[in-house]
Amino acid sequence: MSTDHNHDHDHDHDQSHAVAEIAQASSAFLASLSAEQKDKATFNYLDGERVFWYYPPMNRHGLALRDMDENQRALAMSILEVTLDPVAYNRTKQIIDHEDILGLVEKEAGIVSFVRDTSLYYWTIFGEPGGDDPWSWRAEGHHVSLHFSFWGDKVIATTPFFFGINPAEVLKGPQAGLRVLSNREDIALELINSLDSGQRSRAIVEDAAPSDILTYNASKALVPKEEGLPGSQMNGTQQEMLMSLISEYVSQVRHDISHDKMSAIQDKGVGDFHLAWAGEIDPFKAHYYRIHSGDFVVEYDNIQNGANHIHSVLRDVENDFAADVMREHLLAYHVL
Repeated sequence: MSTDHNHDHDHDHDQSHAVAEIAQASSAFLASLSAEQKDKATFNYLDGERVFWYYPPMNRHGLALRDMDENQRALAMSILEVTLDPVAYNRTKQIIDHEDILGLVEKEAGIVSFVRDTSLYYWTIFGEPGGDDPWSWRAEGHHVSLHFSFWGDKVIATTPFFFGINPAEVLKGPQAGLRVLSNREDIALELINSLDSGQRSRAIVEDAAPSDILTYNASKALVPKEEGLPGSQMNGTQQEMLMSLISEYVSQVRHDISHDKMSAIQDKGVGDFHLAWAGEIDPFKAHYYRIHSGDFVVEYDNIQNGANHIHSVLRDVENDFAADVMREHLLAYHVL
C-alpha cells in the first residue's frame, strides 16, 4: 500500500497526463480551423459567455458541427473522447444521434418544434489550451452541456455536467427499447422502492415532481438545504445502491480525473449524502430526485412526454466553471 504522499504524487502525474492529452486534442482542433471558424470557436477565458449554459435546442455561440468539415468534426469529437469515460463518450454520441429519433417521433405525432438536427452541437474553447493561464472547453447542444476547466497540469472543474434524453426509452421503430440513460433511472427507482415506509416518508419531500431540475441553467446552483433521507439511515444494500448512483454521475469523466473524487466519496461513505425524492416511484410516472451533500448536487427529473424525457445534471455548488479556483486566484491571475 503506497503512502499518502506517493498516492498524491501518482495522482498529480495521472492528472497531468490527462490534461496534456486534452490540451493536445483541443490544440489540434483549433489548428484545423480557418480564421473565420476560429473566431466563432474561441473566447477569452474570463468572458461571461463561459458561464452561460443551457440544454434545450437553441442557437448558440461556438462552432457548430454543421460548420465543420469531416476532419474537423473528428477532431472536435476527439476532445470529448480524451476527456470523458468511454461509456459517457458513447452516451454523448447517442444523445446527439437521438435528435434523429426525436425528429421522427415528433413528425409522426404532428408536433411542430425546433428543428431536430444532429449537426447543431457547438464546440467552444476559452483561453489557450496548454498555456500558462486557465483555459476550458465546452461542448453543448440539445440535451448535452459539458464544461471542463484546466490550469497548468490540473483539472480545475468538470461541472456543470448535463445529459438529457427524449425519448428516454424509444418505444417504436428500429431502435425500440433503446434507453441511453437507463442506469440513473433504474438504480434510483430500485432504491426508492427498497425503502421501508418510514425511510420513504423521509425521502419523499414533495408529492409532485417539479417541472424541471431546480438548479435549471443557473451559473451558480441554488439548492435548498440538504433534505430527504441521509445514507446513514439506509441499510447496507441501499447504501450500495446510493453509491452506484453517485458513481453513475461522478465517473462520467475519464478515470484518472474522476478517480480521486470517487475514492474520497468511497472512503467517507454515503452517510452524509441525502436522497430527496419528489413525485411517483414507478417508471413512466413523473418523478424527480436529488442527491445532495454539501457542494455536491445531482439532480434528475423525468416528467415531460409521459415521464419519458430525462434531464440530469451534476453540479459542484462552489466550483462550477472553476468559480472557486478563480476566486482564490483572481488577484494573482489579474496581476500576471
